[in-house]
Amino acid sequence: MKYEFNTDKEFDIIAIGRACIDLNATEYNRPMEETMTFTKYVGGSPANIAIGSSKLGLKAGFIGKIADDQHGRFIEQYMRGVGIDTSSMVIDTEGHKTGLAFTEIKSPEECSILMYREDVADLYLAPSEVNENYIKRSKVLLVSGTALAKSPSREAVLKAINLAKRNGVKVIFELDYRPYTWKSTEETAVYYSLVAEQSDVVIGTRDEFDVMENIQDGMNADTIDYLFKHSPDLVVIKHGVEGSYAYAKSGETFRGQAYKTQVLKTFGAGDSYASAFLYALISGKDIETALKYGSASASIVVSKHSSSEAMPTVKEIEELIASAETISV
Repeated sequence: MKYEFNTDKEFDIIAIGRACIDLNATEYNRPMEETMTFTKYVGGSPANIAIGSSKLGLKAGFIGKIADDQHGRFIEQYMRGVGIDTSSMVIDTEGHKTGLAFTEIKSPEECSILMYREDVADLYLAPSEVNENYIKRSKVLLVSGTALAKSPSREAVLKAINLAKRNGVKVIFELDYRPYTWKSTEETAVYYSLVAEQSDVVIGTRDEFDVMENIQDGMNADTIDYLFKHSPDLVVIKHGVEGSYAYAKSGETFRGQAYKTQVLKTFGAGDSYASAFLYALISGKDIETALKYGSASASIVVSKHSSSEAMPTVKEIEELIASAETISV
């Protein structure tokens, strides 16, 4: 089964939301207190997905607000350098700073992220800075959950979704739950549900869907029963090493196995999964193949040091699918 997009569009995907700085520990297998050096990369879920999509050959654009400083310029220059259209990236004029994420790599199983997200520029994207003529040029608008955490970014994203729906642009919601950004799980559930109900495709981990539904130990069947009463016609639920499931409103269920890999870190998997999954769908591949692309891309990124810089090529993904073992659970 294939997923249909409006092919008469200039951009394949436009992402909206945060673009920030990842500072990944250069020294592995030690706590952050003992880590002395870090390597700088562009980070933030929607930025990473745009970067991954562009590296796979899609024409990508980005809507977001960046700080008027060296970090902001680094983000814009890097994203433009990998082929992303940055004409709708807005420079903050009120002194807000770039979000920073320091990563700790104690072991392949034990990684953590120390976030500096106070008063960051990306959460000050205003509705007036979201342009209808830009959004209508794309097949897909990719929305990330973190952008819903505070105003005015929240309203900017809701406006973007309305503009996308008005112009035949598919809305893809990547749940991207970061608890430190939100005041409460109740608040998260309100806005996640609001956006999920308006989206065409919803992607997240089982835990993230539990947050959206404000429940514990939720069941996939209940989740899709709820979402299919609204706009979504494709829901992707990831279960880590158990693989991922895609549910179509027409009734089909597809499963993607996880691929064995030498894990270095645990972060970055979700963004690489989303970019490759969407690449496959937009390129006309069937949903089952798209799940394979997503799983393979995630396996590649968790085996490497960065998230954005490690986003794979189509050749790397297809070679892994052809040669790697899946994880039997």
